[in-house]
Amino acid sequence: MLEARNLDKQVLIKKIDNETLSIKIFDNKMLMAVVGEFNKNLIELEKLTKTKLFFRGNSITVKGDKNSITNVSESIKYLANKFLVTNSIENGDIISSIKNDMTYSNEKDKNNIRPLGQIIKTPKRSVVPRSKKQSEYLEALMREKIVVSLGPAGTGKSYLAVSVGVKMLMEKKVERVILSRPAVEAGEKLGFLPGDMKDKVDPYLRPLYDALYDLFGYEKIQKKIETGEIEIAPLAFMRGRTLKNSFAILDEAQNASLTQIKMFLTRIGENSKLVVNGDPSQIDLINKNHSGLLKSQSILKGVKEIKFIEFDHNDVARHPLVAKIVEAYQKKINDKN
Repeated sequence: MLEARNLDKQVLIKKIDNETLSIKIFDNKMLMAVVGEFNKNLIELEKLTKTKLFFRGNSITVKGDKNSITNVSESIKYLANKFLVTNSIENGDIISSIKNDMTYSNEKDKNNIRPLGQIIKTPKRSVVPRSKKQSEYLEALMREKIVVSLGPAGTGKSYLAVSVGVKMLMEKKVERVILSRPAVEAGEKLGFLPGDMKDKVDPYLRPLYDALYDLFGYEKIQKKIETGEIEIAPLAFMRGRTLKNSFAILDEAQNASLTQIKMFLTRIGENSKLVVNGDPSQIDLINKNHSGLLKSQSILKGVKEIKFIEFDHNDVARHPLVAKIVEAYQKKINDKN
């Protein structure tokens, strides 16, 4: 692969002994990106791999046991490759670089670099899958007509779907992106909240706005919303419509009933894609049995045209502590069952 050949010219890894590695990065911009401001990336790698990293000149010295220093060298190659392809390294990439479940590139490739997978380039950042399951999810979003993803918070379900949807809009592969959520009342009745209907439902849809702004910038997104190319609306507004030339996302589907999910899925029209995302462990409905997400999975599992993706705590792309919290809660639930 092209990145591997170029990386070979930029990164030199030399084994000093069984507990010490020397890593030299010859491109100064790449070096600074890998090290991070005030060495923050190296400090994070030290914590995550239980090694000691020393940075001087264009060299990084790694000290630890044999397996740990090997993990660090692979992580740094991944980060360098990420910079080579996207010209950026973000906080989440440090966690991604040490994911044990990432597949490796062809064994004949002497760099043995963890592949970046499908890359979604947006005006503000490049979105790269941070686990094997995320890579599978991105491929499904690009290929399938209907994708249903289930899993805990922080696994990138909404963020990745929004990035693919708006990228397809920018490339004129679809004419409209529709983002929807059930407006679940959390102790307050919508009718008593101040403002017009938009003011009442916007708080429920705020995470979708945040993802849009983060990927494409405020002004660009506002213009698309004003022209109707991007529509953000409560799930109830989908009833009776047929979605043509559209990329539609139903977020927080664990708070939708079986009837509502059926209604959404049957909106699909010519040249359209539908995505349903939800976390079965975070149902906000008063009667949790009214959630239609898991029921829909059971009903539709035999429909080969619908792709199901199931995430778990290993796919959490936020701070490592989030994955531990998710795992702890899941263990408690499993113990009760």
